[in-house]
Amino acid sequence: MPPDELESLVSRHVPGEGKPDIRLLGNGLVNETYRVLRDGRAYALRVAGTNFDDLGLDRAWEASVLERAVAADIAPVPEYCDPQRGILLARWVDGRSWSPVDVRRPSNIARMAELMRRIHALPMPAPARAMSPATWIEYYGAALNRHPDVSAETPASLDALGARDLSAAAARRLTVLAVLPGVDPVVCHSDLHTLNLVDRGDSLLLLDWEYAHAADPLWDLAGWSANNDFEDNLRHDLLASYTGRPPTRTEYLRLQLLGWLYDYVCLLWSELYLNLHGAGKAGTAEQGVATRARLLATRLMRPSGRSD
Repeated sequence: MPPDELESLVSRHVPGEGKPDIRLLGNGLVNETYRVLRDGRAYALRVAGTNFDDLGLDRAWEASVLERAVAADIAPVPEYCDPQRGILLARWVDGRSWSPVDVRRPSNIARMAELMRRIHALPMPAPARAMSPATWIEYYGAALNRHPDVSAETPASLDALGARDLSAAAARRLTVLAVLPGVDPVVCHSDLHTLNLVDRGDSLLLLDWEYAHAADPLWDLAGWSANNDFEDNLRHDLLASYTGRPPTRTEYLRLQLLGWLYDYVCLLWSELYLNLHGAGKAGTAEQGVATRARLLATRLMRPSGRSD
């Protein structure tokens, strides 16, 4: 968003009279995020980016889900929301982020399982915004065709990593998933990682609900496990804590398949991000995405483990 338009937006909708201090926190595929300080109070501001692409988002449906999540005390209360323009302003939430050690603690695995049960118990806005791994793959595949890599130096290129061959592997897993017993869709957050989690001490809160949709509840378990590089035993512990009993073989197979597919969707996201932002750039964000892309490609192409 142009600086003058951003300042006008903040002046109109951020409470207070003092001069606001606006700091850019990140510029992703579809959003720009800011931290705004005014009259001693902090706010988080999200604005749809100038390079917004059709990646299956539904801001109006997100607003409906957010309303329900706020009522359940698992999302920050918005100060201002404009779904048409992709603008969301909320009071800054104080708390701590989890480290890789934190996410592996048995007590925190149980807390995350409980948080996911609360997400999945949210009333479903009608009509449901149904999505699936196949749909996410289609959206990102189409976006990659619209935004091919045009840089001369692409160290994280999926072609260089051989990951283009993974499309057939993804199709095989989608086929297996389709013949497994079906489950009723629930509201899924669909973007569970430590950057979107705030530990307030006595409770957990989630940020960034824009990818929320109706889906298999194990999609959220797969996402949290994949984003935190869970080993098989931790993934199993999370599922057992979520179900409150030893998981069935079919449930664990669904979680394995969804975990592989979640990694694949993240790999496509990474390629699109690098194509749009420049894979050869030396910026911290670009290098971080490139490093993660390499890890994902290596993990997905392993002949054992979650790629079986």
